[in-house]
Amino acid sequence: MAGADGDDSLYPIAVLIDELRNEDVQLRLNSIKKLSTIALALGVERTRTELLPFLTDTIYDEDEVLLALAEQLGNFTMLVGGPEYVHCLLPPLESLATVEETVVRDKAVESLRKISQEHSPGDLEVHFEPLVKRLASGDWFTSRTSACGLFSVCYPRVSSTVKAEIRQHFRTLCSDDTPMVRRAAASKLGEFAKVLELDYVKSDIISLFTALASDEQDSVRLLAVEACVSIATLLPQEDLETLVMPTLRQAAEDKSWRVRYMVADKFSELQKAVGPEITKNDLVPAFQNLLKDCEAEVRAAAANKVKEFCENLPEDNREQIIMTHILPCVKELVSDTNQHVKSALASVIMGLSTILGKDNTIEHLLPLFLAQLKDECPEVRLNIISNLDCVNEVIGIRQLSQSLLPAIVELAEDAKWRVRLAIIEYMPLLAGQLGVEFFDEKLNTLCMAWLIDHVYAIREAATCNLMKLVEKFGAEWAKNTIVPKVLGMANDPNYLHRMTTLFCINALSEACGQDITTKQMLPVVLKMSNDQVANVRFNVAKSLQKIGPVLDSNALQTEVKPVLEKLATDTDMDVKYFAQEAISVLVLA
Repeated sequence: MAGADGDDSLYPIAVLIDELRNEDVQLRLNSIKKLSTIALALGVERTRTELLPFLTDTIYDEDEVLLALAEQLGNFTMLVGGPEYVHCLLPPLESLATVEETVVRDKAVESLRKISQEHSPGDLEVHFEPLVKRLASGDWFTSRTSACGLFSVCYPRVSSTVKAEIRQHFRTLCSDDTPMVRRAAASKLGEFAKVLELDYVKSDIISLFTALASDEQDSVRLLAVEACVSIATLLPQEDLETLVMPTLRQAAEDKSWRVRYMVADKFSELQKAVGPEITKNDLVPAFQNLLKDCEAEVRAAAANKVKEFCENLPEDNREQIIMTHILPCVKELVSDTNQHVKSALASVIMGLSTILGKDNTIEHLLPLFLAQLKDECPEVRLNIISNLDCVNEVIGIRQLSQSLLPAIVELAEDAKWRVRLAIIEYMPLLAGQLGVEFFDEKLNTLCMAWLIDHVYAIREAATCNLMKLVEKFGAEWAKNTIVPKVLGMANDPNYLHRMTTLFCINALSEACGQDITTKQMLPVVLKMSNDQVANVRFNVAKSLQKIGPVLDSNALQTEVKPVLEKLATDTDMDVKYFAQEAISVLVLA
């Protein structure tokens, strides 16, 4: 019996192992995902002698099964008996690191990097390093690309003769015939440089960096730019000028826009890596050129870095550099033909005000903000309005209101309803930045005017805007400022405006709370149930349904119920329908 029990406990394992051989991909995938369960059941000995050889032999499968396998094996150290047996995991992972599908190879390399940390220095030299060499000298480019990601993890922990071999292999791969391999080497150049001794960085890495940075393939050259950041941080300041800068200058003027884009994208990191002196002499002119680049993508990437670049300039002559070199380029970008460039600039330009101070902001930056506020691209306008608070800190609310608010008001009354709509959507944001007193003084009338706009979408957005404002400024503010004006519209001769009152009440009841809703809003809704226009009457029924949950049961029974019952016998079909629906939803029947 005991024997049968033992077989019984192994039964699911037998099923899982069978599923590893099954024709159905999904079953194989499920089984791979439960691999740790199988290994636990088999025990460390059988996992090493049976499961791993079986897995190594079956590495001709669908990519998603191989991906799951590569991921699982990275967490297998304890299941094969701990660090002293971790090298048993290398054969299956080595096979996975040579398959055609990039995602599988990358996952296998990730797992290999992970388990390399669990090898003792001795095991690294005996088991891991030969694997890296085999991959590096493989016939297929797939194995050679995988090798590139493994050099840096084993280099620090091996003997100096093995280190020399690893450096030689890396050099060979950097000049491989296949662009994919050179690309992989270029992408790992910075990481490899970080684990090398400084002398070898100067003697080996710099020459490799220079060669990769002038590769015939732009996809290799742009990865060399990334490596430039790491290499520049490793070298002493006096070597940068001779060893790194010529290559960096060349990359900033590369004939391929992708390489120039990469330089623009990494500009702040490069700036920090090379230090203030080189920034002043070399990077400022390079940055100017990138801001004026013929490709919009490059200009947009550079525009994105304007604020960061200016912040990191040496303080003693920061203002002078910005005013004479950077600002003229920024002025041109404000009227760029490409909206992505303008939008990228608008998202950071406000940050310059804190760097340049009050006088410069008023004289030079405000006209640019104004131009961008009137830009036809909504994203540009939004980016300016979203960042008004940092300008407010520098020049103060009065100055801001005199210069920028007229532009905002102008947009709020624009003939195109979509422009008006965009401004409404920014209003809560603007209100939060400018504060309640300022809002009441300058913008409140605007918000109320939108409620009687001739376009329904504007009236609807204005209602929603009021709700957000009440959430921001509180119920007391609503009671004194907003509610009286909204309720005043209930007597408007235009039935559309009377309906807007109901829509506002629907939106505001929850934010204003029970007291204001019962005492101020409810009487107006009930009075409107006698309106001449059926559309208004059925909206009264809908409003009562909406505000019902906010009211107390006494008001519902004594005030709301009689009105809904009267509307339920209305001559108009729709009024009847909505009144009956409200009665059933509020459980007043």
